[in-house]
Amino acid sequence: MAGRTGVAPTEQGAGGSAWAQELLDHLRPAGRDVRRVVGWLAEAVRGTACLQDEAGAVLAGTRIPLDEGGLVAEIVGGRIASAAWDGEGRHLRLVRVDQPQPGGAGVLVVSRETPFDRRTSDIVTHSAQVIELLLRADETATARRRLERAAADLRLAILQLLMVEDTVSARRVAAGLWPGLLDTDSACVYVLEGGAEERDHIAEECLAATRERALVVRCPAMDVHVIVVTPRDAAADELRAVIGRRPGTLLGGSAPHSLARTATAYGQAVSALAVARFRPDKRAVYAERTHPERLMDPAALHGWTTRLLHPLDTLAHHTRAELLATTRLGLEFTAVSAAKVLGVSRNTVRARMERVETLLHTDFADLTVRAVVHLALNTQVGLGEEPGEVVEAAPAGLDDLLAGPALRTWAHDLLGRLDPDARDLRRTLRTWIAAGGNAERAAQDLGVHAQTVREHVRSAEPVLERQLLAAGSDLYEVVLAHLALGDLDEPDLRRANRGDPDSPVHG
Repeated sequence: MAGRTGVAPTEQGAGGSAWAQELLDHLRPAGRDVRRVVGWLAEAVRGTACLQDEAGAVLAGTRIPLDEGGLVAEIVGGRIASAAWDGEGRHLRLVRVDQPQPGGAGVLVVSRETPFDRRTSDIVTHSAQVIELLLRADETATARRRLERAAADLRLAILQLLMVEDTVSARRVAAGLWPGLLDTDSACVYVLEGGAEERDHIAEECLAATRERALVVRCPAMDVHVIVVTPRDAAADELRAVIGRRPGTLLGGSAPHSLARTATAYGQAVSALAVARFRPDKRAVYAERTHPERLMDPAALHGWTTRLLHPLDTLAHHTRAELLATTRLGLEFTAVSAAKVLGVSRNTVRARMERVETLLHTDFADLTVRAVVHLALNTQVGLGEEPGEVVEAAPAGLDDLLAGPALRTWAHDLLGRLDPDARDLRRTLRTWIAAGGNAERAAQDLGVHAQTVREHVRSAEPVLERQLLAAGSDLYEVVLAHLALGDLDEPDLRRANRGDPDSPVHG
């Protein structure tokens, strides 16, 4: 009772409960911080406060020397819940604080020079309760983040399995957590592009919008991309709604493909982003335009592909599939990006691609070679999806594939878009491709500055609605258009099958 007579009037009246409101404010979402509560407690009692774990390590506040180690052990052990100690000009209050881990407990220690009155004792008691709540909330939030990270890692692992055509393993991994997610014959891949700082929010919106009926992955190669693999085209409307709520966000989508062609669909979705950049609604689907391989004779194309890739047929099935999948991605993107998507090192990607180069006796430094091999690899993926056997009338070479009137008309229409520009973008683009996409070498051939070459190529992108400065399907289509019109020399691929005189790959 004597302690209460020393309380200031404002502390006994209406102001006496002000501390409770301040303490409750620390439970608001914006103010949940154990260290802030301990700091506030020290100020509220005009003393010092410290939160320590069972081993004596300080979790928050300022360490308070404790000579009475026995009291701490009793509290941590659960034999007593709190204790008080006076001596040497200071007054202590020790309160047990349960921690989230099983059997874990800490001690809240508060020290002040004057005795604890009713008000300060209540502040200490209630502060300990708030700290316990915050510790549990932190643990819950931490556990939730762990689960979210684990789920994100699993989604990435599933995507990486799909990228190398291991659909059996991908379905097995997905079945345990997301039953039915990959129970589909065909799927579309979408890529959403926004700011890096917005990507987590975009991914969460995609998960919510699709109600986890789609595979949503934060792209490991591009920190501004979110990849969505959706059965058939089920999530198209939901994803369009996501970008509608986020101005500046782009959406690129693929045509429907089997799960085994996820890598191809992914490349198409990234290519579609180039078109989306120039559209008012900021979205595009790859299937909206004509592709050169669709203008070639199917039987001739398939036969040519089989002969070109024949040197890889001597490999074990899993090795061949691994090399083909890696090379397909390596031609579509940089080795670094392909490595991140596949979850391997960039040296591994380069080594696999070099092995394919050796087997095909060719050089991927040549853009025309890259374009032609890219055509063969994408055609090879579709060989197993044909409804029946495709019979080739006669072995066709690359020149035969490029000579078709439909393809030549398409190529003329595509590159003809560049003709009205007085800067002769078409000449610059042709020279740049012949130089292997090297602006410096192209500049020397043209007698201009390298920056001028880059500006011309960049100016051609919106006209052609294709991304050119980044290697990939868009660029290879433009290369094929040049080859079809004879504006570039065909690559010498006869070396790839020089041991097979009946395989006129080049023509």
